[in-house]
Amino acid sequence: MEKLPKVALPFIIGTIILIIVLAKSAVTIDAGHAGVLYETLSNGVDPEKDALGPGFHIIAPWNRVIDYETRQQEVPEAMSVLSSNGLDIKLDASVLYEPDVKNLGRLHNEKGESYLKRVLQPAVRSAARSVVGRYTPEQLYSSKRDAIQEEIFLETKNIVESQYIQLNNILIRDVTLPPTIKEAIERKLKQEQESLEYEFRLVTASKEAEKQRIEAQGKADANKILSASLTDKILQDKGIEATIKLSESANSKVIVIGSGDSGMPIILGNQ
Repeated sequence: MEKLPKVALPFIIGTIILIIVLAKSAVTIDAGHAGVLYETLSNGVDPEKDALGPGFHIIAPWNRVIDYETRQQEVPEAMSVLSSNGLDIKLDASVLYEPDVKNLGRLHNEKGESYLKRVLQPAVRSAARSVVGRYTPEQLYSSKRDAIQEEIFLETKNIVESQYIQLNNILIRDVTLPPTIKEAIERKLKQEQESLEYEFRLVTASKEAEKQRIEAQGKADANKILSASLTDKILQDKGIEATIKLSESANSKVIVIGSGDSGMPIILGNQ
């Protein structure tokens, strides 16, 4: 009984050490994350090794794992840049990105966990200054916003894709101009709209006038053709027909005497 504690003590100590070792060796990586293995007794992170994927892993207790989120992430960017004529323009954008999982070791060695602040954000701001500097405030406010967004995205992508960052998109949420410039642009756009509306009314009136002229010309041509076809003989026949119809009317009393120069009867009275 006296020897039991002496025998149990090493076992208890060994068990405690084993638990500590297992706790240090067991690593669980969540979904949407990856782990970079840092080998303390070696050269740190081996860029040639693949990152540890989601799930349970056993590592040497003296090593450690640096966790990186690999899902698409969003960072808001509020930037102040200059237009082509030197006016201060404020851009409100969203940057959608994720690390290049296949090169996560290289990203950690060269850029570190703060790669967003060290690489991505400076690249976005540099591209925005370069692109916006090629446009006037009016273009930024109206017709060129989509083009500017695409150009900023492409220029930023060219900068960061060689630095193990996958840029998915850059969305320009808002463009803020100086109030006086914004008001001047809005007045100009309103005047242009009114001018277009006036031109439309002129074109519509011109088309209507042309339509009426064509209709009038058509009627004149028809009357001309009709006049040319009415001979004296046809007019006499039409007159006789009309006279017969009048004589057949129960309410008409017609007295016809003699004839006119054209040989037609002359109607003297009608009751």
